[in-house]
Amino acid sequence: MAEMSNYLENALINATLRNTSYTSPATVYVALFTSDPTDAGSGTELSGNGYTRKSATFGAPSNGASVTTADITFDQATGSWGTVSHIGIYDASTSGNLLYHTPLTTSKTIDTGDIFKIASGSLSVTLA
Repeated sequence: MAEMSNYLENALINATLRNTSYTSPATVYVALFTSDPTDAGSGTELSGNGYTRKSATFGAPSNGASVTTADITFDQATGSWGTVSHIGIYDASTSGNLLYHTPLTTSKTIDTGDIFKIASGSLSVTLA
């Protein structure tokens, strides 16, 4: 995942080139989407039926990349979530700012009773 949101692109440019401070979030959260969130953060995030964003922990970067250090397990769906096609990383558990986004390698339909899980080490953010 290396697709940065407009928000993060502007924050990093301001912090590195304009001496404007940027406060990184203490916790980041993974969100699931049924459409591309785009750099503008305009996609359709899941809602209802037991869905909530989940916190993620990333390891120290190496060669411009950082990977998750623990599984990210979403709650069991209490109704259909539809077809998840994209994920995003936010700076808050609700609302907040989209930081990164990417399509899933394979879209996944989540039905009642299903649990969506991202295994430790399988979600990475790469800046190049």
